[in-house]
Amino acid sequence: MTVNAAPAKAGLSFIHRFEPGTADRPPLLLLHGTGGDEHDLVPLGARVAPGVALLSPRGPVMEGAMPRFFRRLREGVFDEADVRRRAGDLAAFVAEARDAYGLAAPIALGFSNGANIAAALLQLHPEVLAGAVLVRAMVPLAQPPARPIPGTPVLMLSGAMDPIVPEENAARLARFLAAAGAQVDHRVLPAGHGLTQPDLTLTRDWLEQRGTSRG
Repeated sequence: MTVNAAPAKAGLSFIHRFEPGTADRPPLLLLHGTGGDEHDLVPLGARVAPGVALLSPRGPVMEGAMPRFFRRLREGVFDEADVRRRAGDLAAFVAEARDAYGLAAPIALGFSNGANIAAALLQLHPEVLAGAVLVRAMVPLAQPPARPIPGTPVLMLSGAMDPIVPEENAARLARFLAAAGAQVDHRVLPAGHGLTQPDLTLTRDWLEQRGTSRG
């Protein structure tokens, strides 16, 4: 599916891409994985939620030539002080973009590093998101903050054969979010770390149940 880029407004704190959509459904906040950019998940967003506004920022941290949303010390080990800082920066960007584009609170759709920063947003700034789809997420903060996530719907999609995210780690994140009050639906798929067709189907179905995807 080809999605034509719409001009993004200047002056916002993240490089981003914005695709306008219907105002009667929550927009999607698209959060790419390591090495992606603001264009990567736009076709996916259009596929799982046709007609919905799409807000897709580029991660501001560079690991070599690869954009990310926060720093890591090595694979699977995060700079948690940076996670907290960058989650705050992303929350501020979402507020800017909502004002600039006239958007409702978005549902995050994050993959890998993007799913991890979305999980951190849920834990640190739960008021920012109306929901989240976390694809191949892992625990972003070893000691989650004691902030309630009152009833926020969350779909977690993990891979049973994921070489990057241990199954126990993903299950721990699901427990953390549920303990804070999120409505967590955690599915473990027969997959590795990459996106699969079942990820797309489950995401679209979950969004349809929340009135976010039609057509």
